[in-house]
Amino acid sequence: MNLDQGLWSYLLLFIAGFAATEPWRYLGVLLSKNLNADSEILKWLRAVSTALIAGLVTRMILFPFGVLAEVPLSVRLTCFALGIIVYFLAGQKLFAGVFAEAGVLMSAAYLTV
Repeated sequence: MNLDQGLWSYLLLFIAGFAATEPWRYLGVLLSKNLNADSEILKWLRAVSTALIAGLVTRMILFPFGVLAEVPLSVRLTCFALGIIVYFLAGQKLFAGVFAEAGVLMSAAYLTV
């Protein structure tokens, strides 16, 4: 396989992912214009989605697979704590917390593996 074949497969993957998700996002925006953000059903949906994300993050930290499993638990927990600290210090900017945590985790993984 040459480089061109590899790039085409990534482009096809990107287009397929875009085509599968973007129409639903636009439909959600159109249908959500008349929704009350403080309704009980939306509060429940927000709570469920937050719980799902928390569960997935916890699973990734405590029971990782692949390359992340090679990083010691203490490093994963330290990076998680650092991400939370940066998130709050940056004025609750999600990008700052995720970027800090990912950067430290990648650096630590590179140094420990």
